[in-house]
Amino acid sequence: MYTPQVIEHYENPRNIGTIIDADGTATVGTAATGEMVKLTLKVVNDVIVEAKFRAFGCPTAIASASVLTEMVTGTYISEAFQITAARFSDALGGLPPDKQRYADAAEEVLKTAIANFMSKTEG
Repeated sequence: MYTPQVIEHYENPRNIGTIIDADGTATVGTAATGEMVKLTLKVVNDVIVEAKFRAFGCPTAIASASVLTEMVTGTYISEAFQITAARFSDALGGLPPDKQRYADAAEEVLKTAIANFMSKTEG
């Protein structure tokens, strides 16, 4: 049912935690529903230098958040904003339709955290 990539990221998730002095933060979902992802970003000179997550949910939820942090670390904010749910899904070996919502959540939490960062730096 799960691809080798999902299993790898679920069993060995990358970048778990919270950045205390984060430049961008976002939460999608709620723990009460059993599906939640929180993302924190550290940004230096418009480059995401660190990304950490906390997730509640099935293996695909955790894997999607883990792969998100790997994909965005070291990228410019403008490049990270262009990453789509389809790219997260592809990085996980392709998600079945009933699990696609986790890649969608990864895209949403990323774009929301970037928007949070941008709101602090504009003006």
